[in-house]
Amino acid sequence: MAPRLPIPPVDGVSKTTARQKMLRQLVCSDTHEQTLRSQGFRVIAGIDEVGRGALFGPVVAAAVILPPEPEDLRRMGLTDSKQLTRRQREELDRRIRDVALDLAIAEVDAGTIDRLNIYQASRLAMLRAVQLLTIAPDHLLIDAMLLDLAQLSRPCAQTRLYYGDALSFSIAAASVVAKVHRDALMRELDLLHPQYGLAAHKGYATLTHRKALAEHGPSPLHRMTFAPVLTAIPKARPHPKSSSGRLFDEAGADPARTPLAARTAKGKSPTSNPATAGNPAIAGEEEDTTWA
Repeated sequence: MAPRLPIPPVDGVSKTTARQKMLRQLVCSDTHEQTLRSQGFRVIAGIDEVGRGALFGPVVAAAVILPPEPEDLRRMGLTDSKQLTRRQREELDRRIRDVALDLAIAEVDAGTIDRLNIYQASRLAMLRAVQLLTIAPDHLLIDAMLLDLAQLSRPCAQTRLYYGDALSFSIAAASVVAKVHRDALMRELDLLHPQYGLAAHKGYATLTHRKALAEHGPSPLHRMTFAPVLTAIPKARPHPKSSSGRLFDEAGADPARTPLAARTAKGKSPTSNPATAGNPAIAGEEEDTTWA
């Protein structure tokens, strides 16, 4: 397991910018996969998730099993999805789906995130993605997490790799597939909830999104336990005393607390992150969990 790399401080630069600079210096390759194959493992799946820091919608995970020599992906510059443009991601997504031995995508909805917390919901999405694979892997390469492998039908080893989406082709492929899938979903949901601007910020905590929350309140697909959403939930309003003696409406009647049913997806590519509190102008590629 690779150690977590420290983020060097840079004078006059935010932690997010410093992290992105550090990640760009990492080299994404199949070195980790080759090392595992030299140890006797043959079916290696890369696992990653996107959407942990969003205020709206599901967290999405992908599991991808690449062939032993993914030269096309190397030439196309496969790396962490957050370092790629939308066009690069979508081109890579199509190629990954062409060459992958197997892949699967799983979503965990906002209601489940609120019940479990975002960390456990992310682990659940990753586990579901692995369970949806039609080819059973014998080793998982996972971006910064470990999964409950007792829930898998076949024995499997796992390796937690910090910054894995910037170091491992398999994890980077999962990062790209999950990101393209979730972004396409946010564009679809923008048609149903146009007041929030989801097509632009993909549900993350940009200034535009937080202003829309303050004006319109949350939708049923927002994560009600995340602080910017919680503070935007309309408070119960007082009304004249009734014969029952109740002075306030019941908060339990709030329809915004109704969870969205969980969904999973696998197969064809969808066609076509977020500002942190200290960086409201950043437009939506960097994952952030400060709102959990």
